Amino acid sequence: MEFLTIKEVVENMYSVVDYLEESCKRHKNKIAIVEEEQKITYHDFRHWSRTVGSSIGKSMQNEPVIVFMDKGIQALVSFFGTAYAGCFYSLINPELPESRIVQIKQTIQAKLVLTNEEYYEMATQYFKGLNIQKIEDFKDQAVDEEILKKCYQQHIDTDPLYVNFTSGSTGVPKGVVISHRSVIDFINVFTNLFHFHEKDIIANQAPFDFDVSVKDIFSSMAVGATLLIVPKRYFSNPSLLLDYLCEHKVTTLTWAVSALCLITTFHGLDYKVPKTVEKVLFSGEVMPMKHLSIWMEKLPQAMFVNVYGPTEITCNCLYHIIDRKRTYQEKIPVGKPFPNERVFLLDEENHLITEPNKNGEICVAGTALGLGYYQNWEQTNQHFMQSPLHQKYLEPIYRTGDLGYYNEDDDIVFMGRKDFQIKYLGHRIELEEIEKAMMDVKEVVRSCCVFDEEKAKLYGFYIGNISKKNLSVKLKEVLPVFMIPTKLIPLEEFPMTKNGKIDRKKLMEYKEEKHGEV
Repeated sequence: MEFLTIKEVVENMYSVVDYLEESCKRHKNKIAIVEEEQKITYHDFRHWSRTVGSSIGKSMQNEPVIVFMDKGIQALVSFFGTAYAGCFYSLINPELPESRIVQIKQTIQAKLVLTNEEYYEMATQYFKGLNIQKIEDFKDQAVDEEILKKCYQQHIDTDPLYVNFTSGSTGVPKGVVISHRSVIDFINVFTNLFHFHEKDIIANQAPFDFDVSVKDIFSSMAVGATLLIVPKRYFSNPSLLLDYLCEHKVTTLTWAVSALCLITTFHGLDYKVPKTVEKVLFSGEVMPMKHLSIWMEKLPQAMFVNVYGPTEITCNCLYHIIDRKRTYQEKIPVGKPFPNERVFLLDEENHLITEPNKNGEICVAGTALGLGYYQNWEQTNQHFMQSPLHQKYLEPIYRTGDLGYYNEDDDIVFMGRKDFQIKYLGHRIELEEIEKAMMDVKEVVRSCCVFDEEKAKLYGFYIGNISKKNLSVKLKEVLPVFMIPTKLIPLEEFPMTKNGKIDRKKLMEYKEEKHGEV
């Protein structure tokens, strides 16, 4: 099977397997992935992936494959094996509730399930009637070069690579379909812009069914770096987590804001600093400046980047490199568009916003756009649509549902979700504005607001060494009365989603406990 040269790959990539092929040529015996005590070289990872691709490619082309296992080396073999076969994968986390697994299964309608020895029995219960294969069984099989060549020749870059399921507004998960071309265009820009290199040790925090992991996986394969899969349990023990990062001399963190804040909330950097870290990229939530300041103080030479973008546009569309000379007294901007991505603001009448300090919906156009929602045309047509700015030719855009405005530097500043903009006591309120006011209180370490529309009550949750009464007094100094939460609720820690964000639904379950009204 013939593959392209490095120069040709950059110019003519059609499949993400080209990343692995080229890195294997240059780094055959280098460790590609580390998973606790397990390690695998680029050569062995490529071989195992190609045996999987050979088997799948005999009977399937451009079809979905369910990957049912924890994140790890075996899951990555499943991903690349599926890609070699010209098919696309969808990882289902075995920890998901059975009802959600069933919903995803019914939506994706795959014929093949790749699992492992650990989850094989569970897979036979959930996926009866489907072809269930253990990934371990492919390890020593032969590679069929003719099958792989045929699959590669029939593949085009707009074919799907993966389907990631997100929560849907109707309670039914939506499968976001992303193509090879979208990933390739993004990763090529992403790795160049932020100086990823072959000596990087990239510490993976995100689950593999969450698109933050796409940056970890394909960046490492693109530049020939080593991907370090951090065990999930370490994120509940900051000292173990920091020991692990230091032991492996990690250089790169592309993490959710909450994962970084977990360490600073519990003063982890006073225990140990991962001094080899060169770059920290964060996303998913608004980064509290007091937490970012601690990280920047402890890593004075590192680059910090705020990146923004929903799953539907392939990871990120905006970025802002933190300027250490700025105080960021307002908000840290999400910044300017990545190269080859058009990001703009539309008002409620679909007019283009160009002036500063005027809120609009963040919209995106370009190759980064996903292929819609899998078998869900209603939701696809609602969010992926023709640009309202002209009708002269086809230009699909994605409406993010997020609000933003331009600051004086022409950077976009994130203002929260449209659905976090609530109507309360006759006023339109951004929950993020209340959260920021709480975070501005010195004693507050983290904050989150939720709104119970049925009871018309605002709830402010926080971690910090301050009483509810004193916090309320401080908030009244900076917020109008109608923005003061009905209840302020102190917590020891926030519940987290599996993607590392604050679990707002779980917080709603806490709100009626007897914390007392302010």
